[in-house]
Amino acid sequence: MNRPDPNSADQSANKDDDAVWLDLVARLEATQSATERELHQDADKDPDGEAGRLQAEPGRTFKDFDPLGLSAPAREPVGDAAAVPADAEAAGRPVGPRDFDVEDEDHTFVPEEPPSLAGTEPLIMLAWVGAVGGPLALLFTAMFWRSAPLTAILGIVAAFVASVVYLIMRLPQEKNEDDDGARI
Repeated sequence: MNRPDPNSADQSANKDDDAVWLDLVARLEATQSATERELHQDADKDPDGEAGRLQAEPGRTFKDFDPLGLSAPAREPVGDAAAVPADAEAAGRPVGPRDFDVEDEDHTFVPEEPPSLAGTEPLIMLAWVGAVGGPLALLFTAMFWRSAPLTAILGIVAAFVASVVYLIMRLPQEKNEDDDGARI
């Protein structure tokens, strides 16, 4: 009984792939890009072949291949000519919408110093420790103390819930009408 070797590749699949590859290569060779056509036309027109040699050099720049025209200088905007700095025009740089000098103001924002945590109410500090520390304690218990008793886990969960409920109950009940919400 003849069985095919399980380690051998399917040869019919390779033949189909080869046919597809050869067809793709033939179609790509049949079409030439516009730059190749221009290169060949310039080489035919130039008896010395210098134009073709210059374009085929490996040190081509971005300007040689720029289908979107990004390397062309920007057009001057139609607008306030007084806002454009004189040195930009004198230097020959392209003038754009961001070519202006920003007036440096002395009115910079300086936030106030946050209040010290030493002056906070002890119950609020304890509630924050329970609200943040509860999930962290459960995570570390699950990672490092796999055989933790159920009462310890339930105690951590109860401390977390009590802390969150206390912090929610401490929130203001009514809105201050004079506050526009600009400050936190």
